[in-house]
Amino acid sequence: MLPSTESLLKYENPELVSKTTEKISPKAQPLKDTPQQPAISGPVLPPPKTKSPSYDAIKQQTEEILNAILPPREWMENNQLFVQRVSSTPCTRTDVIHLQEELDLKLQQRQARDTGICPVRRELYTQCFDELIRQITINCAERGVLLLRVRDEIRMTIDAYQTLYESSVAFGMRKALQSEQGKSDMEKKIADLENEKTELERQVNELKAKCEVIEKQESERRQVEEKKHTEEIQFLKRTNQQLKTQLDAIVAPRK
Repeated sequence: MLPSTESLLKYENPELVSKTTEKISPKAQPLKDTPQQPAISGPVLPPPKTKSPSYDAIKQQTEEILNAILPPREWMENNQLFVQRVSSTPCTRTDVIHLQEELDLKLQQRQARDTGICPVRRELYTQCFDELIRQITINCAERGVLLLRVRDEIRMTIDAYQTLYESSVAFGMRKALQSEQGKSDMEKKIADLENEKTELERQVNELKAKCEVIEKQESERRQVEEKKHTEEIQFLKRTNQQLKTQLDAIVAPRK
């Protein structure tokens, strides 16, 4: 399947690697077809001047670093394995200006958000940052490796925040479910307590009514007892008075 060509990262032209499904290592060097030697006709021209070994070594080292930092893209098409490596061509000021214009255009075309969390904006800026790493690595490999550390650290931080966000969302969902379950249990407990309260209030009212009846009965009985006691005292006083009168009459001397 062909990879998306709409990338801000600059790649070389795709190369046919193999007709099998076996993939190559990301650090493998591009395979080039051996050019055929033309037939010699006319005067023999002097061989072209070859570049210094130091330049070839530096270029090969730069390509290896680029392939390690930004691995090549691989895809299958018609049972053929294609590979596309990042470009090792140095950039110019015009390329940087074109990269900025291309970034603004893609942000507008894909309707990326200006603020907040936006996967589209993050993807485009990631591609732009990779392209800047590629351009800087060609000029200074050490600076490119240092920028790679910065990029990986930023990705690790974002992944950590994403993991923390997902775990917090899961924790919040669990707490919400627990609160919903606890809410239903609490509502049931409140209903039971209200029923118990109503029953206790009914019992209290019944006991109050019984107390009022008992108090009324006791008050009436006490009044009856007091009346009876008063009548008995009155009777005893009269009897005592009569006996005293009789005793005085008996004891008094006859004239």
